[in-house]
Amino acid sequence: MIIGIDLGTTHSLIGCFDGSEPRLFPNALGDYLTPSAVSLDDDGRIIVGQAARDRAITHPATTVSHFKRWMGSARETQLGHKNFRPEELSALVLRSLVADAETALGEKVREAVISVPAYFSDAQRKATRAAGELAGLKVDRLINEPTAGALAYGLTQSPDGSRFLVFDLGGGTFDVSILEMFDGIVEVHATAGDNFLGGEDFLDVLEAAFRKDCGLSDPDAISPPRRSQLRRRLEIAKRKLGKDGQASVSIAFDTQQIDWHIDAEHFASLSDPLLQRMRAPLERAMRDARVQPEHLDAIVLIGGASRMPMVGRMLARMFHKMPMRHVNPDQSVALGACIAAGMKARHERLEEVILTDVCPYTLGISICRTDHTGKRQAGFFEPLIQRNSVVPISREDTVYPVEPGQKQICLEVYQGENPWVERNIKLGELSIGVDPKQSIEKNAVTVRFTYDVNGVLQVQAHVGATDEEHELILEQNPGVLDSQQIRERLNALSELKVHPRDQQKNQALLARAERMYEEQLDNRPTLQDWIARFRGVLETQDEIAIKRHRNELDNALDTLDAD
Repeated sequence: MIIGIDLGTTHSLIGCFDGSEPRLFPNALGDYLTPSAVSLDDDGRIIVGQAARDRAITHPATTVSHFKRWMGSARETQLGHKNFRPEELSALVLRSLVADAETALGEKVREAVISVPAYFSDAQRKATRAAGELAGLKVDRLINEPTAGALAYGLTQSPDGSRFLVFDLGGGTFDVSILEMFDGIVEVHATAGDNFLGGEDFLDVLEAAFRKDCGLSDPDAISPPRRSQLRRRLEIAKRKLGKDGQASVSIAFDTQQIDWHIDAEHFASLSDPLLQRMRAPLERAMRDARVQPEHLDAIVLIGGASRMPMVGRMLARMFHKMPMRHVNPDQSVALGACIAAGMKARHERLEEVILTDVCPYTLGISICRTDHTGKRQAGFFEPLIQRNSVVPISREDTVYPVEPGQKQICLEVYQGENPWVERNIKLGELSIGVDPKQSIEKNAVTVRFTYDVNGVLQVQAHVGATDEEHELILEQNPGVLDSQQIRERLNALSELKVHPRDQQKNQALLARAERMYEEQLDNRPTLQDWIARFRGVLETQDEIAIKRHRNELDNALDTLDAD
């Protein structure tokens, strides 16, 4: 069984193609959305999902989320006495999802298709693959999130020549892709985006406005637990703004009760800089695809943050048509990943559809150029593969030593869009030996870049004078784990204690009750009594009594939350 996974910034989902349609699997709490959050309890056990998200308020020092934004970097997060890389945190989320899938399927899961933002770099894609491997999965295919969304919307059934703009605004990333359907092929003409723009940034806008209006501009004015509580209230307010056009936030700081109100118009005005940031990738994708707004047949919205009315209004003004949103934006990428998994398994119910993609960044090398005075200048960027080239693709160029008698050439590989390599991202370098006795012309080195459908770059160099072949291994890249490091970290992760899946309902309920105790000063005696009673029932290990008290506590917390 090949499963499909949407490994998201704020939530993650898992499912499969069950024979007739994509099917998502619920987690232990019965929800399809599993918060991408990890926490460490007092006994050193790992907690993933909703319980971890609630513990961000009560235990902020041992809880982390939104680590998808750090993928491809060497950043580490300390939980307890252990440091975790983004790949490891993502692997813990993946393991939890796989446990849910195996419970639903009744069989082991070994292989997956995982979605990634279309604008993910080479290092970020490798980190996602590493996360899958750390979770015990074989990840042969990464699918870009806008392409997955297109599959979920059934765009493959559109007439030949249909063109679509897929707008993907998730919790932490933003992507836009221009797609065309032709003779059973989903062809991506262009993609653009921003890996640091998403729903969390709109939440930052609300938090900044709240702090300013309430005189809490000092960064230290709100403690970490109170800030987590505040952001949870603001998230609720953000959703209410989309539905009702206005929202209020009430929260206690020490002995002070703060009541704050905001309407949708003011929120849209405050968010205008973020909307303007979206316009640049939109315009770049349209320009690269050589498509005019009137040539688009539809605009498709995916990603939970695309629900905000201001987003739909901006797109309607830019493209003079209302965007489509009939597929649940929270689930669309996951559903598309499930369909892609079914295609990879060559499921008989799925028509043969070819998915093409593009390279999101320009890839090239550092070279020297000679100016009009004959002086050499180093650090110029020489592209081999231009951005938005259809993949798989292979391109080559020839480079030469700079001086006679040179013993080696240092081949530096970069990605980016600037003519100077210092302003692009260095992926790695390779030292190539050449014969110092040969002329510059005979020491020519043919450099070949090959970029595959999974976003993996292979660099090869052939030295003409010696007939030697070299292949670039991207060392010196702090965002990429090598195979040995993956094995070491896999062993370390296997030793971690993880809460059993059958205890997650109880763990999540206690975390929720403790979070509400932190928030609601007036109800603390009642909540403390409920928590103590439920802990006592858990110690009896009487499953019937535990289930009865769990339902009672869950209903009581619902009532208290509503009030």
